[in-house]
Amino acid sequence: MKIGFIGLGIMGAPMALHLVDAGHLLFVHTRGAVPASVATSSAMACANAADVTRQADVVFIMVPDTPDVEAVLFGADGVAQALQGASDGARKVIVDMSSISPMATKAFAAKINAIGADYLDAPVSGGEVGAKAASLTIMVGGDQNVFEAVRPLFEKMGKNITLVGGNGDGQTTKVANQIIVALSIAAVGEALLFASKAGADPAKVRQALMGGFASSRILEVHGERMIKRTFAPGFRIRLHQKDLNLALQGARELGVALPQTAGAAQLMQACAANGMADLDHSALVRALELLGNHDVA
Repeated sequence: MKIGFIGLGIMGAPMALHLVDAGHLLFVHTRGAVPASVATSSAMACANAADVTRQADVVFIMVPDTPDVEAVLFGADGVAQALQGASDGARKVIVDMSSISPMATKAFAAKINAIGADYLDAPVSGGEVGAKAASLTIMVGGDQNVFEAVRPLFEKMGKNITLVGGNGDGQTTKVANQIIVALSIAAVGEALLFASKAGADPAKVRQALMGGFASSRILEVHGERMIKRTFAPGFRIRLHQKDLNLALQGARELGVALPQTAGAAQLMQACAANGMADLDHSALVRALELLGNHDVA
């Protein structure tokens, strides 16, 4: 199959390579230089998103934020320009795997459908580790038949693949995921800070908790990062900030209160204000440490 992939960052590059390894013909475009891992593969670099779309039957997008997706879709030399100029009658599929606004996604999908192409929103969870291991959780919104057609490609990038509902529902699910992850990181950070300040060994406290009801992937992975101070980004604070802002924006529009989400967003903002926006989101613990004048380790 001829596949397009737009956005070759920390997540996008390994995801694209899984499709290459599966034997698909890949056309790629990214802001800046194509990563060496992709450049040395059989993937073919294109000058812009429109060129990718002209060549491919299915186009994946993996970029940071809502305005980036809008620019890829509807900007100069964007996806829509190529779709409007298509003359062969073949119906292409656009798959946005970025994490963006559910409301904007519904509008984007309607515009792409009106041009004559299909649209899936398919954000992911699992971070850089999941992208490299092809074990991502993929949350999809869109038409059932379109989903089934693209599913074999999703299976090259992820394991837990769910069609949640219509366009926008995939993004809604991802926002919900990010709420849970952020609050869990904050909870683990508070627990380890409390234990350390009280004089207990936080590594042994974590080990003990891993055998009880408090056990979780966040305690396992990010708890270890907090103790070992390994904050090299798998998922950057600034990107999680963006996702929590989407949650709070959506909450305002829906008329619901998300007080714990707002608190986690403020902790991430404190990290960003202290020059830590590009650290892993497990570094949220640093905001708690600053408030408590005590480091976990």
